[in-house]
Amino acid sequence: MSYTLSIIIPCFNEEATIERLLEKVNSSPVKNKQVIVVDDGSTDGTRDLLSGKLNKYIDLLELHNSNQGKGAAIRTGISIAEGDYIIIQDADLEYDPAEYCLMIEPVIKNNADVVYGSRFLGGESHRVLYFWHSIGNRFLTLFCNMFSDLNLTDMETCYKLFKKEIIKSIELTEDRFGFEPEVTIKISRIPEIKIYEVGISYAGRTYAEGKKINWRDGISAIYCIIKYGFLRI
Repeated sequence: MSYTLSIIIPCFNEEATIERLLEKVNSSPVKNKQVIVVDDGSTDGTRDLLSGKLNKYIDLLELHNSNQGKGAAIRTGISIAEGDYIIIQDADLEYDPAEYCLMIEPVIKNNADVVYGSRFLGGESHRVLYFWHSIGNRFLTLFCNMFSDLNLTDMETCYKLFKKEIIKSIELTEDRFGFEPEVTIKISRIPEIKIYEVGISYAGRTYAEGKKINWRDGISAIYCIIKYGFLRI
């Protein structure tokens, strides 16, 4: 099966990890790749790296003049993506680009439309970190499943892969981490859509290492689930 994978990398103040991440993306086993980086107003030197020494790894570079949020950066990437399939890749090193082939496998074998990479499914390696974060993620997934009528194990995962025509047909509005429940609920309402999950590895990082999501984003996710799920806005 011949295909092109567009990899959207939303990026904000990731000077410490962006070079190694782009090297790993470049060496990932997918042959035909379109690497899209959206810098979301970085102020720490990331932008200079992307425009300079790391530009050789990037097919399309978009620069937001100010920090608008992960969801806004993803929307920008989706709008210019040209690959047959589109995957989201965080700019840190929590998710391994070597596993793109795991993500694409359900598409090849089962004609999947959407594939989620679950941190809670399967036997891949996981860094042991925050207990309450894992509880929060599982609660948000359960709460979202109640309104989407899906049986996902990891709604909040970064690794989401879409057929291009599927994700481009959805109107997305959330600027921050509300992207996750919004896109999940909206794809669940597409008739006859085929959604799969695969187990992936996860090397989570601490706040000292640059982790950005916090409890406020959890509250926002609950609001978004009610907004798009219960109120159907």
